[in-house]
Amino acid sequence: MSGREAEAGGTVLGGRETEPGGGAPAGGPSGGAAAAGRGSGPSRSTGRGGPDSEPSGAAPGDGPAGEAGGGGPWGGRDGGAWGGSAGEAGGGDPWGGRDGGAWGGSAGEAGGGGPRGGRVGEVDVLRGFALFGILLVNAQLMAGPYTAFGGGPAASAVDRAAAWAVTATTTAYQLFSFLLGYSFVLDRRAARSAESAAALRHLRRTAGLFGLGLAHAVLLYPGDILTTYAALGLILYALRDLTPRTAVRLAAVLVTGLAVLLLGYGLLTVALTEPLTPARYAPTVADTVAAYRGGPLSVIGAHLRELPSALGANLMYAPDMLAAFLAGLAAAGTGLLERRGRDRAWLRQTLLRWLPLGLAGGVVTACCANGPLDSRWFLVGHAVSLLTAPALTASYACAVLLLAGAVRPAAAVLAASGRMALSHYLTQSLVLACVFTGYGLGLYDRVGTAVVLAGCVLLYGAQLALGAHLMSRFRYGPAELLLRTVTLARRPGRAPACSGSPPAARARPPAR
Repeated sequence: MSGREAEAGGTVLGGRETEPGGGAPAGGPSGGAAAAGRGSGPSRSTGRGGPDSEPSGAAPGDGPAGEAGGGGPWGGRDGGAWGGSAGEAGGGDPWGGRDGGAWGGSAGEAGGGGPRGGRVGEVDVLRGFALFGILLVNAQLMAGPYTAFGGGPAASAVDRAAAWAVTATTTAYQLFSFLLGYSFVLDRRAARSAESAAALRHLRRTAGLFGLGLAHAVLLYPGDILTTYAALGLILYALRDLTPRTAVRLAAVLVTGLAVLLLGYGLLTVALTEPLTPARYAPTVADTVAAYRGGPLSVIGAHLRELPSALGANLMYAPDMLAAFLAGLAAAGTGLLERRGRDRAWLRQTLLRWLPLGLAGGVVTACCANGPLDSRWFLVGHAVSLLTAPALTASYACAVLLLAGAVRPAAAVLAASGRMALSHYLTQSLVLACVFTGYGLGLYDRVGTAVVLAGCVLLYGAQLALGAHLMSRFRYGPAELLLRTVTLARRPGRAPACSGSPPAARARPPAR
C-alpha cells in the first residue's frame, strides 16, 4: 500500500489517495513496491562478457580474486537484483557493486553463481522485466490523487478501465524481493573473506542504500522502497543460515498472518463504516494538488508531509517483502533458477498451472480497489492479493524466461537494464517528478490514466535502449557505482589499502 493511498471508511491508512467508491491503487508498499501483495537451466557459459574483461579472468585492483567466469548468453555478467556488473570474488554483495546482488550487483562469481561458478543471468532478465511493473504503478501514484483509480468522478471509461487492468495484472515488488533473497545466497557462495569483514561490508551497503532511499523519498517520491529494503536487508543477514525448508515455512507464516490481519480489519471496515464520498474526499487532496504544482520547495514540503504515512504503509507490508526475501533464499539454496531457468517444459507447465489463480486474485483486488465495490473493500481485496500474488509472480517469471529463451536479443536487452536497475528506478522517479510536479511541467492531476500508462511504455522502452547502450560500455550504472563505492569504502577498480601483495604482483595474470 502506498503512503499516498488508501483511505477506507474514513480511516486514513495511507496518504493522498483513495477515490470515493474506488478504494486504492494496485499498490503494495509504495515506491517500487507495485501491486500490493503482488507487487533456471543447468548449463552456464564460462566465457567472459563485456568490454572490460581481463584475459586472466581476474579484475585487477577490485578484490583479492576478481571474477571467475562471467559471460554467458544472457548478456552482462551477473545475477543480482538491482544492476551492476560482477561480483567481487572476495565476497559479492546483494546491495551494490559487481556482485549478484539486489541493488547494483551482478553475479555470483568466483565459484558463487551457477553450478560452475558463473553468473545466473536469468536473475538479470527478470529484474529488467520487473522495472516495468514498478513504473506502471509509481507513475499513477505520482501523476495525481485520482490517476490510479482511473481519474476523478468525471473520468472517462477508458481511463477507468486502464487503471482497473493495471491493478488486476501488475506485480513488481514481490519479484524484486525474491531476486534479492536469491542474489544474497549467490553472494555468500562467492565470498571468500572472513565473516566479520562480510558483516562490515553488508552494514556499509545497507547504510548506503538507506541514504539513497532517504534522498529519493525527500526529493523525488515519498513512497520510496529503498529504505525499507535496507532495513529488511539486516534481518535477511541475520536469517542467512536458515535451511530452505525453514525459510519457506517462515515465509508462509508471514504472508498468511498479514493476510489474516488485513482481512479482519477490512471486514470490520465494511461492516462498521460508510463509503468515502466525493464531498469528503475532494478537500483532503486540494492542498496536495496545489503543493505539487508549486515550486521545488513546495514539492519537497509535500514529500515531507507524506513521508511518515508512506513509511508506515511500507512497514505494514514489510512482512510480505521479507517473506519474498526468504522465498528467494530458499530457491537459491536449492539452485532453482540454475536447474529450471531454461527448462522450457517445466516453465510452461508452471505458467499454465499458476496463472489462473494469480489472475483471479488480481481480479478480486481490482474489484475491491477500483470498483465496482466501494472504498471500504480495499483491504479485503489486498488481503486476497497477498495470498495469490506468489502465483502471479511465478507465472510472469516463467513467461519472461520462456520469452528470453526463444528471443535471445530480447533477453540481452532485459539483462542489460537489470544490471543497472537501481539507476533505472531512480531515473524513473526523476523523469516522473519533472513531468508531474513543479520541478518541471507541473502536470499533476492534469493527465488521464491511459495517457500516463502510454507514457510509461515510452519511458520503459527508452530505458531498455539506454541500458543496452551503457552496459555495453561500462561496468556499472551511476547509482550502482556510488553504492559500490560506499560498500567497498573505496572506488571500485582500486586496490585495497592493505592487500598483502605488491601492486605489480596483483596486476599480473597468473602463470599458466
